[in-house]
This record gives sequence, C-alpha cells and structure tokens, in this order.
Amino acid sequence: MKSKEELYEAVKFVEGENSITIEETHNLTSTELVKLTDSVIEHPNYKNLKSLTILLSGSFPDEIERHLYNRNFKCHDELLFVKNDFENLEQTSPVFTLKSLREVTFDHFKSIWERAMKGSLNAPSLLDMDEQMRGVEKELGPTYIDTCNLAFEGERAIGVIMPHIEPGTEAEGRIFYFGLVPEDRGKRKAVQLYKQGLDLLNKQFGATYSIGATSKNNKPMLRVFEETGFEITERVKVYKRSHRSLKS
Repeated sequence: MKSKEELYEAVKFVEGENSITIEETHNLTSTELVKLTDSVIEHPNYKNLKSLTILLSGSFPDEIERHLYNRNFKCHDELLFVKNDFENLEQTSPVFTLKSLREVTFDHFKSIWERAMKGSLNAPSLLDMDEQMRGVEKELGPTYIDTCNLAFEGERAIGVIMPHIEPGTEAEGRIFYFGLVPEDRGKRKAVQLYKQGLDLLNKQFGATYSIGATSKNNKPMLRVFEETGFEITERVKVYKRSHRSLKS
C-alpha cells in the first residue's frame, strides 16, 4: 500500500478555479483509490471546492463506483481519450484567421466561448464563465494568453480553439477547448479549424503529439478526431462531487 504522499504523486491533479480534476487513476489499485478519494475529500485545501472531479478508468470494479456514490459523487459523463502522434500530420493552408488574447479583448473571447458551448453534446461545466477563464489562467500560467484563440471567417468570429502544451510535459499538445458557434456548425468547418489548431500545436507550441478527449455522446467531435488522424486510447467515466450534489 502506498503512503498518502505516494498516492498523491501517482495521479495527476489539474487545479482550476475552485475545482480539482484527478486524472491517471489507472496508476492506483482499488484500495489505493478509495484511500486517495477519502483523503482528498477531507483535505483542508480541497474539502470546500465547488467541483471535485475524478476520471475513473474502466479497469476498476463496480464496488469503486458504489464507494464514489456513497461519498456523494455522481457520474457526470463518459469520455473517450484519443491520441495523434503527428507522424502523418497533414500540412494545410489556413482557411480561418486565428487571433489570441494578444489581439482580441478578454470580453470578446469570453462571449464567443460562451456561445460555442451552447448546445454542446459534452456534459455542461459546473463552473460559470468567469471561473472557467480563471481556471485556464491558473492551469496554464502566463501562456494562457497565446492559448485562448478566436477563429475568424472574414471579420466574424465563428468559434474558439485553445491549443497548449500540457503542464508538466515538454511536447504533449492538447486543445483545452474547441467549438463553433451554433450557426456555423454542420458546414464542414470543424475539421479544417481543428487541423489548423494541430498545425499551431506543432509549429508554434512545439508539440510532437496530441491528446484529446470528448464525451461518448459527442459524435460530431468524434468524427473530427477520426478525420484528423486520432485513434481512441482509453474510455473513462467522469465522477463529480459538488456543493450542489451535497445539498441534493
């Protein structure tokens, strides 16, 4: 059995604004995950968080899910993780103009991001827009300014794409969020925009591969992953414990 310190080191903590997400739980045994969960819930720095999320890989037995339910976690979504090694990354000419927070205002970016999330097939966030923006800044540090990009078609912003290097790595590219505003969906723009995001990850951010994830219910995003060369690597369940669930 790992010590408490070893348990915390075995998984990945992603700290946002008033939220924590625990990833890479496959590094723990069932007994260790129970111990870690109970420890985090009682930890003075975490016990009053608005949202505590655990990504549970499919290798854990049913009794782990029952333990999470007993500790006031609820199954929020099921995610498919994907990977692209960039070995055959397609070089394409940019179709859209990407502008980061160096070129657009904070409020403009936030308003387009909020519109891009409307009607999303991913499970909704428990955080409001201001909390999500502060979470991006907290997780990525000063580089979040280059990560937060609006995509323009002519003079009109049509969506959001947020490429970055995963903290703690040197070459793992991720796209923090990707989405089109409602009126620009279903027009074959998503694949091209995502390809531009991957090209940006590779050329500007220095990523040599990319990891992505989306809800199992988000068929359009899964098609984007397929058409841009990603392969499914893992299926995980998302369990959340929030102030709302504690009151319900």
